[in-house]
Amino acid sequence: MQRKLIIGTRGSPLALYQANLVQSLLSCETEIKVLKTSGDTIKGDLKEFGGKGLFTKELEDALMQGRIDLAVHSMKDVPTIGQDSLMVGAILEREDPRDAFMSYKAAKLTDLPEGAIVGSASIRRRAQLSAMRPDIKFKLLRGNVGTRLEKLKNEDCDATFLACAGLKRLGLEALITEAIDAHIMLPAPAQGAIGIEIRKEDARAAKVIAPLNHDETHLAITAERAFLRALDGSCRTPIAALAEVMDGGLNFRGEVIAKDGSICFARTERLEAPSKEKAFAMGLRLGEDIRKEAGERIKWDE
Repeated sequence: MQRKLIIGTRGSPLALYQANLVQSLLSCETEIKVLKTSGDTIKGDLKEFGGKGLFTKELEDALMQGRIDLAVHSMKDVPTIGQDSLMVGAILEREDPRDAFMSYKAAKLTDLPEGAIVGSASIRRRAQLSAMRPDIKFKLLRGNVGTRLEKLKNEDCDATFLACAGLKRLGLEALITEAIDAHIMLPAPAQGAIGIEIRKEDARAAKVIAPLNHDETHLAITAERAFLRALDGSCRTPIAALAEVMDGGLNFRGEVIAKDGSICFARTERLEAPSKEKAFAMGLRLGEDIRKEAGERIKWDE
């Protein structure tokens, strides 16, 4: 009799939902193990402490040490350059990648009054909003979905943004004030996608999770993460990207924005007869093109 596979996850309600979803889809016996990550304990701005990898490091350490067999991640938190001994073995079908505008004071984003205060820790959302509405002021707002909604209710700010995907997975779709069209606010690369990371040498885990992989989502995420990788993307630079499989091809849009919204460099391209290799090459090339064009006009690492 084979031993249980151990699924590692963060302890937030959304992370636990994602881990339980993966568990429900697997055909073998599993157990969920909750680990606390550095990102869960930091109160300030993540970029001051090393960025998004803070949400994956402890899970990856546990994988490499054999304490867990699968790590379930929100793919937008996964660094584009990983550990040599690990790999993302499957990506589930993507949920709605759009940003959700949340407010008790405005029925939609365009209704926000002049000088409104928006609570957000996302440098991308702040840059995109600054480009649209230079009058808007920002306040750092972090925490899980429940924490942020409570702060919004207590009028710590006039509005905030969350990912539609997370709200839908938690059954909170009715709380979305407005789902923002991706042509207005392009999402973060890999937003709305769940990935399962395993040890490269673990043939059993690879075989077990293979049926969970959604090919179209994996293709899109490959292009978006290659774009991010070319730009050395982290929490420090506002980067957005979305790839979608349509009519047998892959439509890609990506952009890099100055933090104050004053300048934006964007690329769009359609890839016919796409493969993961072609998607990766396209995303990487478009990201490198933008990096060359932007030069010193974008502050990449401050």
